[in-house]
Formats: sequence, structure tokens, C-alpha cells
Amino acid sequence: MDAIDDKILRILRKDGRITHQALAERVGMSASTCQRRVEAMERQGIIAGYRAVLGDAARQVGFAAFVLVGLGRHTARVQQAFEARCAAAPQVVECHNITGTVEYLLRVECRDLASYKQFHHEVLGGFPDLTTIVTHVIVGTSKDDRM
Repeated sequence: MDAIDDKILRILRKDGRITHQALAERVGMSASTCQRRVEAMERQGIIAGYRAVLGDAARQVGFAAFVLVGLGRHTARVQQAFEARCAAAPQVVECHNITGTVEYLLRVECRDLASYKQFHHEVLGGFPDLTTIVTHVIVGTSKDDRM
């Protein structure tokens, strides 16, 4: 990785659909050289993929929250079961195992508050080893570089 690769990555993060020609012009090299660099970064796993980022309206998201989850037992089996439950729940768009007073931080997105209440009751409330659920409702986002 060098300064040119860094510049390529910054441009691709903002516009993953840019043509190799346009990308090459912005970094000051030939299109074929630029394409080889991008392909090398894809093979190395530096560029993990490309995707369409859908807006909240298209996904029917009117409610989003960060949810802190504490578990009563800290075994591999319990953690794997909780992670599998989160993986199966479409409302959970991120699941992070964290340090601190609880084990997990989730980003949950639902159609509305009633949908979140149903998720809270059925998905989280139905997990036997859960001891703590703390919900922080997202009221606005001033920066999100993931998009």
C-alpha cells in the first residue's frame, strides 16, 4: 500500500461505481495501471466488495437504535447462540462483541416503534441467557462514513 493506493481507496469509498478511466484520471495514472492496482487490492482483501447502499425509505426504516446486551453466562456456547439469533434477525444490521459492562452492541433498524417492541419481546426477550437490554434510540446521524 502506498499513497496512490490510499487515494484510490478514498475515491472508491465515495464512489464505488466510478469507471477505471475516471479513477485513473483522478489519481494521475493510466487506466490499465489503475485497474491492476484495484484488482490487486481486491485479491488481497483490502477491497472486500461493492454494494448498493439503500436509503431508509427503501428499507422501510423509521426507527433505529443502538442496543446494549448483557449475557448472564459467558461461555462460547451462549455467545454463539446469541450471535446466531442476531444473524437470523433481519432487524439486526450490526452485531458487535464489545468490552465493558455488557457483551454486545447491536444496531437495530425497524419499520417503527411497534416493530421494535415486537423485536425486543420476541427476539431479545426470548433469549434465555440475556440479563441486560439497554436501548439508545437514534434521533439523528450527523456522520456515517459507512455509506
